[in-house]
Amino acid sequence: MQVPLNQLTAQLGKGLRSLYTVYGDEALLVQEAVDAIRASARANGYTERNSFTVAGAHFDWSAVLAAGGSLSLFADKQIIEVRIPSGKPGKDGSTALQQLVSSSVDNDSTLTIVILPRLDKATKTGAWFAALDANGITLQVDSIERAALPAWIAQRLQRQEQHVKAGEEGQRTLAFFADRVEGNLLAAHQEIQKLGLLYPAGELGFEQVEQAVLNVARYDVFKLSDAVLSGQVLRTERMLNGLQAEGEAEVLVHWALAEDIRAMKRVKDALRNGRPMPMALRENRVWGNKERHFERVLPRISDATVARLLHSAHAVDGIVKGLKVPEWPANGWQALHRLALQTCKACTSR
Repeated sequence: MQVPLNQLTAQLGKGLRSLYTVYGDEALLVQEAVDAIRASARANGYTERNSFTVAGAHFDWSAVLAAGGSLSLFADKQIIEVRIPSGKPGKDGSTALQQLVSSSVDNDSTLTIVILPRLDKATKTGAWFAALDANGITLQVDSIERAALPAWIAQRLQRQEQHVKAGEEGQRTLAFFADRVEGNLLAAHQEIQKLGLLYPAGELGFEQVEQAVLNVARYDVFKLSDAVLSGQVLRTERMLNGLQAEGEAEVLVHWALAEDIRAMKRVKDALRNGRPMPMALRENRVWGNKERHFERVLPRISDATVARLLHSAHAVDGIVKGLKVPEWPANGWQALHRLALQTCKACTSR
């Protein structure tokens, strides 16, 4: 049974289940969820813990199954944790997990926690995951997107009885904080804890946060399109500078930018040929945040503008591969900045 992460505490308060599955790529939030389940288990007399990490196709699942069926002389309740970092248990693992699920039903002496990374749709339709979901509590841990990060920071500060000033200054403080920690939630958590050590409970000013919070942001090239398609010029420049500093390959950054432009052209062509917007987006594999951006941008962007962006993307493709293009910077990163900003402006023009 799927339970939202923010309802885990309430669910645990109603009574422990014998099986929990936690999956997602946000390591901090996954660990906090698992810690909460463990703490509730300890409070309910689960004194022994066995942990297994599934490494490779030849993992010995018999040890996991054996642990689930036995207790030491010094404990009457135990926790069995199974971590599958790849998210792919394999054929033997699929069978073993289904056996583990069967043994966990109405088992009040063993609590099983299965920990997985983010899973794709195909994996979640597999028999082993369906068994986990149908017979226990399943928690999907989603990443905190940039737009939600200021509110998340404010909530975490509130936990340690701190808060920013009300109004515009407080929002500016939270936005600054979010810019410093974007893409690195574990470091964000550590910076919040540092503020709790440096300053007493109560209100935090912008200067205090500015002086204390380090720039620990980590940027993902595949999230660059969110900033570009949103028309967020400053964030786009900050992400490009961060990707360059982290040594990201120019060709990969160009691919991410160019792929969005090519997708715009394909969807525009489909619309011109009479395809409804939802069908055109689906046929061109545009979904999620990008789907929402395209729905906003495409009605206002002209065919001529898309053609110019395609021409620019072609020019930058040559530059990042070492060619010189008239009227364009010879430096690959400078050319990428220009292409990204051109796309940003096109996405916000009317």
